[in-house]
Amino acid sequence: MNRMLAERILAASGRKKPSLVLKNTRMVNVFTSELEDGDIAIEGGYIVGIGSYEGETEIDLGGKVVCPGLIDGHIHLESSMLSPEEFAKTVVPHGTLAVITDPHEIANVAGTEGIRFMMERSENLDLDVYFMLPSCVPAAKLDESGAVLTADDLAPFYREERVLGLAELMDFPGTIQADPDIMEKIVSAGDHRRIIDGHGPFLSGRQLNAYITAGVRSDHECSIIEEAVEKIKRGQWVMIREGTAARNLKALLPLFEEPYYHRCMLVTDDRHPGELVRLGHMDYIVRKAIKLGADPVRAVIMASYHATRYFGLNEVGAIAPGYQANLIVVSDLTEFTVSKVYRKGILTAEDGKMLETSRAGIKTDSPIPDIVGNSFQLKEIVPEDLVMKEEGDTIRVLCLTPGELTTKERLVPWTKKMREDPDTLAAMDIVKMAVLERHKNTGHIGLGFLGGYGLKWGAVATSIAHDSHNLIIAGTNDRDMVLAGNTVRNNRGGIAVVADGVVLSELALPIAGLMSPESAMQVDERMEQLKIQAKQLGIGKEIDPFMTLAFASLPVIPMLRLNTCGLIDVQNQKVVETIFFSTS
Repeated sequence: MNRMLAERILAASGRKKPSLVLKNTRMVNVFTSELEDGDIAIEGGYIVGIGSYEGETEIDLGGKVVCPGLIDGHIHLESSMLSPEEFAKTVVPHGTLAVITDPHEIANVAGTEGIRFMMERSENLDLDVYFMLPSCVPAAKLDESGAVLTADDLAPFYREERVLGLAELMDFPGTIQADPDIMEKIVSAGDHRRIIDGHGPFLSGRQLNAYITAGVRSDHECSIIEEAVEKIKRGQWVMIREGTAARNLKALLPLFEEPYYHRCMLVTDDRHPGELVRLGHMDYIVRKAIKLGADPVRAVIMASYHATRYFGLNEVGAIAPGYQANLIVVSDLTEFTVSKVYRKGILTAEDGKMLETSRAGIKTDSPIPDIVGNSFQLKEIVPEDLVMKEEGDTIRVLCLTPGELTTKERLVPWTKKMREDPDTLAAMDIVKMAVLERHKNTGHIGLGFLGGYGLKWGAVATSIAHDSHNLIIAGTNDRDMVLAGNTVRNNRGGIAVVADGVVLSELALPIAGLMSPESAMQVDERMEQLKIQAKQLGIGKEIDPFMTLAFASLPVIPMLRLNTCGLIDVQNQKVVETIFFSTS
C-alpha cells in the first residue's frame, strides 16, 4: 500500500509519468460548480493530477466533457427484475458506477438469507454496490411478509464495509410514536455510527420534527415542492426520485436552484429493465433534468458528488487528486450521451457496450439458497378464494393516482346491475383486486376494489407487490383472476396477463419471486409483450400496469392500500372495517 501511494505521489508531482492521462478535457468541478479545462492524470486507479501532464498512455478527448461516475443514492436492485450481475452489466455503460441499494424487497421474502444472497452476488463487479439495511421487514405491522427482521438480526451486517446505514424508515407512524422495535433499530444504527434514510410522505410540522428527531436524515417521497423545501429547512437531504412508478423530477425542478440544490441528490428508487436498456439509468435523469431547464453542472453534481457527501464515501464522486478515477465521458452537457466509462482508470464501457475486460456482469458461483429459489408457498387458487361477502349498498374503492404512488378513496353506490354484471364495474374503471399470502401458505387473502387502473377485461397477476411481495391480482372476472394467479404460482413468481381463459403473456421470476436469471434484453422483451397485452386489455399509456399494481398493497404510502390484512387506512394504520357498507 505504501509503495502504491508513493507511486501516485511521484506521478502527481511530475517525477514520473502517470500511467494514463486524459488530454484536452472539460471536466465538471463538483466543488465550484463549474467546468474546468485541463488534463486528468491517473495512476494506480486514482486521479493524481489536474492541469498539464504527459503520460505513459495519453488519450486526447478533444474537448469532450468528463464527469464523475454517476451514483444512484437510493434503489432497490430487485425491482429491476435482474440479478445483480445483469443489473451491473446494464447500467455501467450508462455511466452508473455506484449504487446504494436497500434489499428490503428480497429481505421481505427471505430475511437475512436474502440480504446475504444480494451481497454475495454484488461483489467484485465493475459497479460498486453499497447497502442500507432494511429497517421495516415487514413494512408495517399491518402487513404479512416472509420474514421479520429485528435490530439483533441486522446488527451483524454492520461489520460489512459496504453497509452504510439503516434504510428508509417506512413505518413513519411507528417512528413518530417511538415504537420500541423501531427505536432499537435506530439506536443500533447510531451505535454503529451509521446514517438513517427516511420515507415520510407528506410529513409536516410537529410530525416531521419528531421524525427527524429520531435521526432520519433524508427523504425520497417528496412529490410537491412545498414538502421538499420544508424538509430541507429542517435539515434533511431530499432525494429527487425519477423512477418507473414514481416520477417527481418535474414537480421538484425548483430544487435545482439556490439554496436548495446543495441538499439534494438524484435517485431512481425503482426502475424496470426496459427503461434501463432503452432510456438509461442515472444518465436519463440528468438528461431529462437538463431538458426541463436545470443547470447541467448542478444536475451532474446532484447525480454524483452529493450522494458521496451524504453517505460519507470519501474517495469517489469528484474529479480531483486522491479520488478514484471513476469517470464518464460525454460529448456535451446538452444531449448528455455517455461515450466512455472508466472505472479506477480502466476503460470499462464504450459507446453503450461493456468491454471484454469488464467484470460488471461476471456470474458468481454462490449457490441460490432454497428460501430464495423456492420462495412460493401457496396452494392452488380456486374460484371460492375470491368470493366477496356483500353487506351494504356502497363500496369503498382504492383509486390510483397517475404518475404517483399515492391513492385516494372513492365511494360508489353498489347497485344490483353491478352485482350481476361485472362489465358494469369495468365500465366505471373499477376492477376486483385480491392479495394472497404466498410465503407460508397461511391462506390469508385480502379482497377489495381497485379504481383508475384502466383494465376493461381479463386479469393481471404479479408476485412483485411491495414490500411483502405477496401475490396480487386485479381482474374483471374471477375465472381469469384464478388463471393469472396460478400461472404466477406455477412459475415460482413473476407476472401474467390473462383474458378469456387464455394466458396471453407471462414472465417467470424464480429468484425470490422478484428476479429473473435471464439477460436484461430477454427480460425486456417479455416485459414489452406483457405491457402490449395489458394495454390491449384497456390499461392506459399513463400507467405502468405492473409497477403501479405492485404498490397498491404497500401500507406505508397514503391513503388506502389492500394487502392480506384487508383494506388499510395508511394514515391511521388500521384496517377499514368493511369494503361494503351501508349509508343508511
